[in-house]
Amino acid sequence: MGIPARREGDDTLEYTKENAKAVDAWVREGWKWGKPVTHEQYEMAKRGDWSVVLTPRKPVPRDWFGELRGSKVLGLASAGGQQMPVFAAAGAICTVLDYSDSQLASEQIVAQREGYPITIVKADMTKPLPFPAGTFDLIFHPVSNCYVEDVVSIWKECHRILKDGGVLLAGFDNGVNFAFDDSEKNLEHKLPFNPLKDPDLYARSVKEGWGIQFSHTIEEEIGGQLKAGFILEDIYHDINDEGPLGDYCVPTFYATKARKVRHPDT
Repeated sequence: MGIPARREGDDTLEYTKENAKAVDAWVREGWKWGKPVTHEQYEMAKRGDWSVVLTPRKPVPRDWFGELRGSKVLGLASAGGQQMPVFAAAGAICTVLDYSDSQLASEQIVAQREGYPITIVKADMTKPLPFPAGTFDLIFHPVSNCYVEDVVSIWKECHRILKDGGVLLAGFDNGVNFAFDDSEKNLEHKLPFNPLKDPDLYARSVKEGWGIQFSHTIEEEIGGQLKAGFILEDIYHDINDEGPLGDYCVPTFYATKARKVRHPDT
């Protein structure tokens, strides 16, 4: 039997806790995005030999980062010990926020192993972010808002906690993957994909171990950044790292560089 359909203002589902449990399970199973960097990779990053991704395949252009040394960087839903160790090796002052205990544990393990400081915060990014306004120079937010129903609120919070001139680097999907079955050969779901509005889909998502995921539109993703007050400076698309859609180079992901520009009246 499916769960009851959500009513307006009903917060009892707490689907983000379901997602944290799902990610913890994926990490135990050897999830690609839950494997932290090795000591050798950290040492390479200290020598300036590094790259990171916001989406499955394409490395983020190095000029998107600006000067990392001394910069205050937030890894938003970016735990797992893959990107933050690289930024720490480059001299950044790092904070990571995530809701998965396993992913946060990986951050702690790598930081202790390599001997650098990092602030580790367990929090739900659907809630107001636990930082004062104007805290960070850079937010690194790889594909993860597919686990959140309302992405526009996240963009507003990112804008609030960035300094004037601060940069948001974000990766996100364009919804295409959600229309297909697991084989990526057959159309199965109508968009938008939203288990909170479909009890049967919610139940299946839990049973199959998918986590509670959502498709989003370009209006929500890029339009939401613009409405939050960001200026879009650059963008690229990416493809799946495996499967037929990736084999045929179908664009399924985007990465954006957006800047918080100080309003002339402030």
